[in-house]
Amino acid sequence: MQVIRGLHNLRDEHRGCVATIGNFDGVHRGHQAILEQLLERARVLSLPVTVVVFEPQPREFFAGDQAPPRLTRLRDKVRRLAELGADRVLCLPFNDALRSLTAHEFIERVLVQGLGVRHLVVGDDFRFGCDRRGDFELLQSVGPESGFEVEHTRTFLLDGERVSSTRVRTMLACGNFQQAADMLGRPYQLAGRVVRDRQLGRTIGVPTANLPQPPLPLALQGVYAVKVELPDGQMADGVANIGWRPTVGSVCPVLEVHLFDFEGELYDQRLTVTPCAKLRGELKFDGLEALKAEIRADQARARRFFAETASAYSLPLASAPLAREAVCSDSSAGSPADPDDG
Repeated sequence: MQVIRGLHNLRDEHRGCVATIGNFDGVHRGHQAILEQLLERARVLSLPVTVVVFEPQPREFFAGDQAPPRLTRLRDKVRRLAELGADRVLCLPFNDALRSLTAHEFIERVLVQGLGVRHLVVGDDFRFGCDRRGDFELLQSVGPESGFEVEHTRTFLLDGERVSSTRVRTMLACGNFQQAADMLGRPYQLAGRVVRDRQLGRTIGVPTANLPQPPLPLALQGVYAVKVELPDGQMADGVANIGWRPTVGSVCPVLEVHLFDFEGELYDQRLTVTPCAKLRGELKFDGLEALKAEIRADQARARRFFAETASAYSLPLASAPLAREAVCSDSSAGSPADPDDG
């Protein structure tokens, strides 16, 4: 897998490919179907597969903190795309220069001069260009004269509903990790390297491994029963808080994980955390004693969850929150597609 950052880093050897364009946030089963579609055509044409993504994602650029939460960081997205068979990822910085391109300028600079695309796969609702003239029909009309064919993506349905990043976010927010996993094709996970923090957890008898999160809206926020993959590949049960730690304060979001029955140092080690059940939302308590009491209750709920589900699942995934949160019914899963779901 080759990652190319910006048009200025494209070289002659990068020209000639089958390509697609989108956010690919979550790299869910709909995205996976697009990659399969690209690979089919790549085999026929004997060309590499290139995926064009944007950083930041367009709605993050325009909406800032009001943008939908991200499902995957760029490094995780690239890794997933590589696993699915992509040969190259072209990461375009979404900035004033890029967003100022007209639809025809985007086609000429990115698709024709930059990548020399021979076959393009995009959604028939794909829009681009500052003039908002870029769409599937325009690509179809200029493609033949520019040397490429255009094909629309195949919609991936699950239980009769289109799989989208928006639906995955909805299920995660509701604590419905089983349906989220069904749409992703894998359990939803968070990963990161453990850093030294204020070590407040140790002072109250609950040592935690702290994994900083990007300063972006969070797909998950609250307290969860989690499974953690340790550096040696072993799995451990635990409880985690994801958010801003309102009782003690935090300048950036943090994933704090307390591992049950674990002793040892994890600083600078990379952990993979799988949320299995939502226990409660993030709360602000009146002092450390109230916080300690709630943490003990969280631990008890998480241990009970794992004890009750150990025989049923190799990796437990709750179908609904376990505490005070509202249950998300299946009927709410069909939310309108996010315009940036691609």
